[in-house]
Amino acid sequence: MSGVHGFRTATAILVAAALIGAGGAAAPDRPERPGWTSPGLVGGCGWPSTGVPLPPDEADGASYLPDSTVVRLADGRVRLVEPGTAGTILVRASDRRVRAAVRSDRAWLARGAVPGGGAHREMAVRALLDLHMLTRPNGASLASWYGAWEYTWPRDSAFAAAAFTVTGHTSEAVRILRFFANVQHDDGRWAARYHPDGTAVIDGREPQTDALGWMLWSSWLLRTLEPSEHVPELWPMVRRAADHLAGSLGPDGLPPPSPDYWERRVTREQAPDRPTLGVVGPVLAGLRSAAAIADGYARPAEAARWRAAAHRVGGAVVRHFAPHGYPRSPVQGGHMDTSVTFIAPPFAPLDPSVSAAVSDAARKLALPNGGVLPGEYWSGDPDVAWTPETALFALNAAASGREAKAAQELDWLARHATSLGVLPEKVGENGEQAGVAPLGWTASLVLLTLASLERPLPIPPA
Repeated sequence: MSGVHGFRTATAILVAAALIGAGGAAAPDRPERPGWTSPGLVGGCGWPSTGVPLPPDEADGASYLPDSTVVRLADGRVRLVEPGTAGTILVRASDRRVRAAVRSDRAWLARGAVPGGGAHREMAVRALLDLHMLTRPNGASLASWYGAWEYTWPRDSAFAAAAFTVTGHTSEAVRILRFFANVQHDDGRWAARYHPDGTAVIDGREPQTDALGWMLWSSWLLRTLEPSEHVPELWPMVRRAADHLAGSLGPDGLPPPSPDYWERRVTREQAPDRPTLGVVGPVLAGLRSAAAIADGYARPAEAARWRAAAHRVGGAVVRHFAPHGYPRSPVQGGHMDTSVTFIAPPFAPLDPSVSAAVSDAARKLALPNGGVLPGEYWSGDPDVAWTPETALFALNAAASGREAKAAQELDWLARHATSLGVLPEKVGENGEQAGVAPLGWTASLVLLTLASLERPLPIPPA
């Protein structure tokens, strides 16, 4: 990632020089752009593919060469990653390295399939190539390229592996799952996040239980769609994670409280002593997935144990969440959030009462700019939409047979991509990029949605 750090250093030097040249003015003529501001990554060196952010000052008039990670600038020159390095170079469009880089990207795309023809094909290409650039050779799939995002989360990575699975890029899916099999704790858990080299990030964040459920679901999806893929590390990883989940359930059938995809402490929840639906949903999907994997490995004892645990969690959802309309926390007046989609297709069978709750949540979280907030009474900027949450509603719509609604959400995401067509983390009140781009989780969810529109995704058997 030396190219990234070099870009940051160069940016800092340019800003400092501008201030000196202005005679020591207290502030530049225009506000300094956030460090994450880039319309997307530049690649072009094949696999392993290094992604380096395009400098924002080069964004106007820039575009990717079709089906590639190579960027043509407004002046006609081309920026790409020089083979064998982690930095970018500017060359003429006629340079042989441009042709070689484009051929490499297109050959990688052709190893699988690009879902979503017509209007959504370009978004799918960009999402696939962005995931490709964010995934390291050792299987570390980064959330994004900048600062606090330059880590690999088990949750996000499970979705990246699932996206690679449904597009037929299974070697990348296997690589990601192997990475997490290698860093899994003996008790079945994972750290909240990891450095690209596989060492855990030590920052006070406790392990997040939803990660286990998502890893089990992603492993099951690979085993279901690509049964010929034999990953020796997969079964021990599944056994440890599923045993941990089954053993963690309390007398009420629910797992203990834990941070979830909101990445916040349980003490800030409406019911700090109860798990959120953001934890319970993945645990239910994970246990069902693990039982199905055990069936495939002819391990009836484990299958029965995990299926019984899943039955307990499913019953607890009906008892504790359903009476309140499936809110984030199982309390009267509980706030709605996107996690209601975790107990709906493609993660759980279709249930009319859950579908009604999904629609209720989508209505309550909708913003004037067309996207959604993560949840009611969101503590962040109330005018900024989050693309992964919007994409989760799109995925649910596609998996539930509401194709028109899924297409509507996908159209919104496409309209609010960056100038390079890359999916950012957030979208501002006026439709501007408000977060780092690309965000791997959003790219994964878009690919899963497009794939689901072409062929319904399998659902873990209840």
